[in-house]
Amino acid sequence: MARSDGDGEAKKSNADPAAVASRLLANIEKVIIGKRLPITLCLTAYFCEGHILLEDVPGVAKTMLARALARSVGASFKRLQCTPDLLPTDVTGVSVFNPKTVEFEFRPGPIFAQTLLADEINRTTPRTQSALLEAMAERRVSVDGQTYPLKPPFLVLATQNPIDHEGTFPLPEAQLDRFLVRLTLGYPGLEEEGKMLMRLQHGHPIDDLNPVVSAADVVAAQEKVRDVHVEDNVRRYILEIIQATRQHDDILLGGSPRASIALFRTAQALAAIQGRDFVLPDDVKRMVQPVLAHRVILRPEARLRKVTTPALLQELVSEIRVPVPASRQDERDDFKD
Repeated sequence: MARSDGDGEAKKSNADPAAVASRLLANIEKVIIGKRLPITLCLTAYFCEGHILLEDVPGVAKTMLARALARSVGASFKRLQCTPDLLPTDVTGVSVFNPKTVEFEFRPGPIFAQTLLADEINRTTPRTQSALLEAMAERRVSVDGQTYPLKPPFLVLATQNPIDHEGTFPLPEAQLDRFLVRLTLGYPGLEEEGKMLMRLQHGHPIDDLNPVVSAADVVAAQEKVRDVHVEDNVRRYILEIIQATRQHDDILLGGSPRASIALFRTAQALAAIQGRDFVLPDDVKRMVQPVLAHRVILRPEARLRKVTTPALLQELVSEIRVPVPASRQDERDDFKD
């Protein structure tokens, strides 16, 4: 049964995740050129009902990606420019006294948008950063003793600059753990940047971007992702990867149970986007870096030896035996006979 859209009316859709993802990808690529893999990973997180942290240098279209995604779905969009003087009520909303009715009226903040862009999230104070936690974890907002549900599909897409640290407030581990994936876009290639200049010559393509799927289609795709089959040996493969992060000598803080769930769910979504109803070990391996890189903390002595988190995760995964799906195992047994 489809979930409520937040206004009390249930909207149903039988949209296929692969078809929805294909339409979204084609539409977003009208604006973002040469970044198919990061866009696919964004859609993977979106279909898991997760949130995205884009960590990259300025000017590589982080904001444009959020706007293009919201426009492609026809979802409401708000941009929150994070600054040190931003207050929690600037995020959640505030109750204002109405002298005509002699009552307080709640005026919702930007968190009530279906797609919220928290631009330069590490430039606002931890107090304001924490205003996002309840919404990201439970998809609801509590203000003045009242709880307000958020309209699905709800997505927080936050950005931060990894280069400029002056005047910033690094996200604490609890906040980082709320983001399902951390991604980078990177600079475009020579050919892609040339195409970008041609498209921007007479205007920005975002201005002509129209919705290609509905919010109900995205919600239906999110529900179908949960039905993607994960075999027992693939599930154990996920757990072995997480356990390895907790036992490695160079790792101070390994993946939490939330990390296990995140790796499980993103592998399901990636399989669904590729048109499969079952998860392969390759899906799990593909999502290790986006899911775990921001959740793992290296020991100081490891950092002094120039050990990097991506390299360490790659080493861990390479040392764990990759399971053989049951269907392929049956084929091997038949071949032996």
